[in-house]
Amino acid sequence: MVSNEALIRTEHPPHRIMDKRNGHLKAPGWIKVETIPQTVNRSNKSLSNPGILLKLVLFTVVFILSFHFPNFIPDLSQREQTIREILDVLERQPTGLANVTKEQLAEVIYEEAARYNQDPKLILALIATESEFYNWAVSEKGAKGLMQIMPYVAESLAQELGIEWSGDRTLFNPYLNIRMGIHYLSQLMLDFKDVRTALTAYNYGPTYVKGLVERKEKIPHHYYRKFLTAYRSI
Repeated sequence: MVSNEALIRTEHPPHRIMDKRNGHLKAPGWIKVETIPQTVNRSNKSLSNPGILLKLVLFTVVFILSFHFPNFIPDLSQREQTIREILDVLERQPTGLANVTKEQLAEVIYEEAARYNQDPKLILALIATESEFYNWAVSEKGAKGLMQIMPYVAESLAQELGIEWSGDRTLFNPYLNIRMGIHYLSQLMLDFKDVRTALTAYNYGPTYVKGLVERKEKIPHHYYRKFLTAYRSI
């Protein structure tokens, strides 16, 4: 039997040998080095990996959206944040509405304000001034709902917007009341070209305010000051 002792070196580890041709370290001649050839087909591997394909698709979609809609993603986050802020205001008020209705109402207020390029906070301040956020409010003169719209005005607005008119049922529907109210306010802003005058006309009536303007009489500002107080408190 041949002894294995001669193959074991105990005095020190084997020296590393420098290959003078390329400066790389070279194993001693008595060590057998085996090289395992890599025969991986990279093109097939990348195509067969579903994770890589998914990333490629997502990258393409994001690239297209960022090119055609550069503010698409920021707008989404801003939308959700603003709706959340509107809902926070509604949840602090005695609206007389269910929680689910408040959530949907917050979205309606945001969408309708955006449609007419209005500040949602301005709409909330107007609701606070008109009805104190109580959906079932009725004024002494007969204005109804969150935005306190007179029935004859609401019927005309409903016709303009293609809303089926059902009297109180339409006026006390919070979503429809908001739609009609914001549409009405936007019309007044276009007519008077001034936010203060438009808000005064919303409360006093456009015919009365137009008469004051035509006669060059002083427009009352009591309502506008009340509105500003509500706006600053929201």
